[in-house]
Amino acid sequence: MASLIYNSCLDDVERNNINFASDTFKVMLVTSAYTADKDAHTKRSDITNEVSGTGYTAGGAAATVTVTKDLANDRIDTSLGGISLSSATVTARGAVYYKARGGASSADNLVAYIDFGSDITSTNGTWALTASTLRIQN
Repeated sequence: MASLIYNSCLDDVERNNINFASDTFKVMLVTSAYTADKDAHTKRSDITNEVSGTGYTAGGAAATVTVTKDLANDRIDTSLGGISLSSATVTARGAVYYKARGGASSADNLVAYIDFGSDITSTNGTWALTASTLRIQN
């Protein structure tokens, strides 16, 4: 499966339900059993098959999101920050970024799914995810 931006994210940005410049974001890891649905999945409660293991906290880890305006190239880049889990024993196939509201998972707005292409495993070591960039080009 390919990486994607959830359709609800585009709608949430237009309706000011997501502000990449000021909201709090998290990234959760999922197994190969998760099938992303860019149309039907809108909230964190729609996500199934989250990983579990030593060094990983359910619901994921905080991710820094930054927005950069590039007037010379007529674009805006939104960087979905990476995470690093130390002493982790986990196997993940993908990552789901979402706006964390601090309450029920049914309130957390989905942003994007990043497919790693294959399982990434760490056994009592550092598990790291590098940043991904969303680009709007005019």
